[in-house]
Amino acid sequence: MGRKPRPPIEREGNGYRFNLDREERALVHRLMTEMRALLQEPDADSGDGQVTDNRLKRIFPTAYHQAGDQELDQEYQRLMREEILASRLLGLDAVDEFMNAASGDRANATEAQMMAFLQALNGVRLVLGTMLDVDEQHDVGDVPDDHPNAGEYNLYDFLSWLLDWSVRAVQG
Repeated sequence: MGRKPRPPIEREGNGYRFNLDREERALVHRLMTEMRALLQEPDADSGDGQVTDNRLKRIFPTAYHQAGDQELDQEYQRLMREEILASRLLGLDAVDEFMNAASGDRANATEAQMMAFLQALNGVRLVLGTMLDVDEQHDVGDVPDDHPNAGEYNLYDFLSWLLDWSVRAVQG
């Protein structure tokens, strides 16, 4: 009788155990590094807090959607962008910390590191989903293997799977 495979992420004591192989962890680490670089690009905003890089529009969402509220939204972005950015970067630091401390096919995270991982992983998904124009109606599984962006859709699917297991672990 074979052993039941472990979930990719599970609650263990007061923390979480990541059962990802080295390639999966390396991929997640690379994506987090790319996310950090994207967030820190000097031309990611126009200087007044407005996002100019379309890939980041879901990371720094519009607060005021009504016509005529553009000034209010600019003020919101000006006031909140640095706080949102700092929070995202701190989360990426926490993910780096426990991913770099991993041994073999296993990494352990505290509750705070897990929350940072959820935020960082979701951020990467938001950017990739924006690039692929994914919405609630889009089923990534419907993309044919010969599609020019099949790899990116498969990556989005992997990140969604990992996020799903992360949320399950947090919920216990």
